Amino acid sequence: MVITRRFVRIFVVVCGILVLLSYVYGVSRTDDSMILWGGIPESWIVFIVPCMFLAAFGWLIYWWTILYRADLSVVEQLRWPWQKTSDGAGLNRIFLSYSLFMIPSMLWLESTLFHINNDYSWTPMLVIGILTLVSIGNIMLGMLAYSSYKDGFAGGKTMLIGSILLGIQCIIFDGIIWNVKFPW
Repeated sequence: MVITRRFVRIFVVVCGILVLLSYVYGVSRTDDSMILWGGIPESWIVFIVPCMFLAAFGWLIYWWTILYRADLSVVEQLRWPWQKTSDGAGLNRIFLSYSLFMIPSMLWLESTLFHINNDYSWTPMLVIGILTLVSIGNIMLGMLAYSSYKDGFAGGKTMLIGSILLGIQCIIFDGIIWNVKFPW
């Protein structure tokens, strides 16, 4: 299958809508939405919520920069930091990164509710695994941004800032702190 920029754009928009709908659906099914915060102290919530908006802003500037503002030749040249030169498969890399970030993001809230509502020994690993995949996808987006920044591509710095803003929420707060604090 040949990955095109148009395909990635459509994929990201559709997945983005599904992520948002999964959150709306999940929260609407919850009698007490505070249970979704797990063991996060209420005093931290006033700090974490603004970081969620910063993460959304980071996601938007990354998405806009790489899928709409950058020349197609730049996107095709995206490489991993350990590669010396690009092989022209940048669209495949960006698609893989977005897939690992967005598909599990659609499943996180529902898997958390499944864990809360069931007493199975394996459900904590399901939720932790899903958030780990989201974190890995975010790291991959960051690595592509870092390489584009080092290569001097226009928008590389913006992508790097976007991935860092996203990573503060998705890697640090969700992937690490939330998993550690959740009362498994």
